[in-house]
Amino acid sequence: QVRLVESGGGLVQPGGSLRLSCAASRSIFAITAMGWHRQAPGKPREWVAVISRFGSTNYTDSVKGRFTISTDRAKNTMYLQMNNLKPEDTAVYYCNTAREPFTSWGQGTQVTVSS
Repeated sequence: QVRLVESGGGLVQPGGSLRLSCAASRSIFAITAMGWHRQAPGKPREWVAVISRFGSTNYTDSVKGRFTISTDRAKNTMYLQMNNLKPEDTAVYYCNTAREPFTSWGQGTQVTVSS
């Protein structure tokens, strides 16, 4: 089973930017659609952005125009560029397959948007 490790989170002011990274233990982005998911305190996990194995992308409405998902297959790494961050983006961000069945969830990376 592939191992996924998220990084790049942190504390940022509203309007700021962060780039999250997801390092995969083996080549997976050419095999299946992958995605970023997030879970805010007291809320269920939700999908944020997905990228197909052909490179097409889709975003949940609340992040459209602000977030960009991409992959670097040579590095087995997926990214989430997040711009114009808002307090409601505060959550733990996870990478995984785009939809069920999911692989094992990693620890995630905390993103906090606050002034």
